Amino acid sequence: MELRKMLITGASRGIGRALACKLADCGEYRLVLHAASQASLAVTESMLPQGCQYDVMVCDFTDQVATHQFIKDLKSRHPDVYGIISNAGINRDKPLIYQPTEDIDDLLNVNLRVPVLLAKMAMKVFSKRSEGVFIAMASCVAETGNAFQAVYAATKAANNALCKSLAREAGVMQPGCNTRFVSVSPGFIETDMTGQLANDTKAKYLQQIPSGRFGTAEDVAAAIKFLLSDEASYINGTEFKINGGLV
Repeated sequence: MELRKMLITGASRGIGRALACKLADCGEYRLVLHAASQASLAVTESMLPQGCQYDVMVCDFTDQVATHQFIKDLKSRHPDVYGIISNAGINRDKPLIYQPTEDIDDLLNVNLRVPVLLAKMAMKVFSKRSEGVFIAMASCVAETGNAFQAVYAATKAANNALCKSLAREAGVMQPGCNTRFVSVSPGFIETDMTGQLANDTKAKYLQQIPSGRFGTAEDVAAAIKFLLSDEASYINGTEFKINGGLV
């Protein structure tokens, strides 16, 4: 059986690590794991099952020159990639009036510019085989907004718009093709990023979740695994929410 090749950006921790483990366990995929450094992937690699086929690509997405080289190398080394999960993301919580321009640039580069460039590459690669799945990581704050996360929320909302537009674009340029673009919007998920929040802030969020608990990286990974499968072949151009009913 030919293994479908899946790129996971930001595979060194959180949702990216959980997804790498989830896809590796099912034995249907060859993984391409991205992280900002080789060392940061050590834990993820140690958790993969013996015999798992995977490659590693390293890039600091805040560096535009390095990012362009990453995209070029990805297309050259993995022209047969079937799925791209644009998961890498950063957050810099701060009131916008005090936010340094450098922080804004980093947020725009990692959370928006990289997904756009990956999606552009995906359009080219997927069109050759008339199949492929691109998944962009958005967030519940793209819809609700959040104080001190104006730029972060804006980039996540843009990922939703990107996938909706490209699903239509692919349908126009290649009618009947089996290429899909879907954004995933997690709610309050227990990761390193959310672990920095104060306990009273967490308690406030918990009151808004009908499921009565915070989500886990494994919850999101399970949903993405489904979205990558043929069983999800009619899910396209939409936002997939994983939030426990967050209101």
